[in-house]
Amino acid sequence: MKVMVGGTFDPLHDGHKRLITRSFELAGKVGWVTIGLTTDLFASRKCHPVREYSVRKASLERYIRECGFPAKYDIEPLSDRYGSAVAEDFDALVVSEETLPIANEINILRRKEGKRKVDIHQITCVLAEDSRWISSTRIYRGEIDEHGRLLHQE
Repeated sequence: MKVMVGGTFDPLHDGHKRLITRSFELAGKVGWVTIGLTTDLFASRKCHPVREYSVRKASLERYIRECGFPAKYDIEPLSDRYGSAVAEDFDALVVSEETLPIANEINILRRKEGKRKVDIHQITCVLAEDSRWISSTRIYRGEIDEHGRLLHQE
């Protein structure tokens, strides 16, 4: 199975790891995972600082190696909300609750292009100790670490 997933992945936290892991699970042993990693320009729209593309890519590659996923993969620059997901042939798109609307837009655009709809697999967001979503923004604010542990009490 050919699977696509995308994001900024900075810092790479437990929510991102669930997204990546699910993508590789769906791809299976002989599948392929394409990871769209936001370019520095596209990521600069975030409300928090983002490390440069090469650093984020190295972090993703390290995580994938450590997990030993059997599927092959590639990491491609993502310079807009859709990347190659509209034009490329693939079977599934893995998204979070937060990015589900973008996946639906991708299927609408694919239909307009005469391409088949792809399956959307939504993961649940990982909760921090305070039962709120783990997010890069919260990590950069110093509220939680990448595992969702509280760093200070509010």
